[in-house]
Amino acid sequence: MSNLDLQQYNVRTDLALEAKEIAEQSGGGSPIPGIVSKTFEDNGITITELEVQNEQGSQAIGKVLGNYLTLEVPELRNQDTELQDRVATHFAKHFESFLQRVGVGKTARVLIVGLGNWNVTPDALGPLVVENVMVTRQFFELMPDQVAPGYRAVSAVAPGVLGITGIESSEIVHGIVEKTKPDVVIAIDALASRSLERVNTTIQIADIGIHPGSGIGNKRKGLTKEILGIPVIAIGVPTVVYASTIVNSAIDLMRGHMAANKADNNQVFGLMNQMDERERLQLVKEVLHPIGHDLLVTPKEIDQFIEDIANIIASGLNAALHDAVDTDNVAAYTH
Repeated sequence: MSNLDLQQYNVRTDLALEAKEIAEQSGGGSPIPGIVSKTFEDNGITITELEVQNEQGSQAIGKVLGNYLTLEVPELRNQDTELQDRVATHFAKHFESFLQRVGVGKTARVLIVGLGNWNVTPDALGPLVVENVMVTRQFFELMPDQVAPGYRAVSAVAPGVLGITGIESSEIVHGIVEKTKPDVVIAIDALASRSLERVNTTIQIADIGIHPGSGIGNKRKGLTKEILGIPVIAIGVPTVVYASTIVNSAIDLMRGHMAANKADNNQVFGLMNQMDERERLQLVKEVLHPIGHDLLVTPKEIDQFIEDIANIIASGLNAALHDAVDTDNVAAYTH
């Protein structure tokens, strides 16, 4: 065990919010230097703004320097169309602020990239968003004098995955950027979470692009400003949880349940009560890994969930990118 690389046993999450929570738990709840965050709630929507300011904060939570915004809406599971409209409106307003932060003006040309495999439902978020966004670049190219005020040139592509095309997604996008010369790239990707409660109910926006190892598509090359030469804003939704994370969370829930009922859980869990979360996860993965059972798990209602969240993101993008679309009323663009 002394030569074991413990990095592979870390809790797997693509959400900066969860990475911060894990780091704080490991540090006894004390604030993390280099990380600034604030959380507020608006009628069932929890919004967390998080900034990784320096390398110390970046190493502490394992995320790149930059700004992250998370919208958490647990009630999205109830398929409430009114709530979906409100989430799309909130998303549009916050996304506009990200455009301003990276210096993208009202007339800047936009390329939307839907990453993922359209044949695998939990990984089809990006392609589904591309299907529903308002694409306008062709009008600016063919009939610019007939384009009404309040619109900008938007193009969109779903480049597929390496196993389908034989080409890295980043290489396809890089070629498109060189040819069409957009001013900003918006990349949409499916993510992994440590929490079942956040699956399909959480949206993360970040101004740091897509980095190698992020998302569930195992992309080896990133989509970043350093690679493409233009700003890249990433939008992600957790659609899966690792099986080992679920088992570890179930142990926590059972311990909490027994403690609430004043049961002596030492008789059941024994040494596990003396382990922290990372040590328990290491044990779970050691058991599951040799038999190949550390699977990616998604809810059985994923088909409907993924369509709903894709419509929310697409509608929010339409409102954020085009002034002609009313940001305060995106209902007509949600369904």
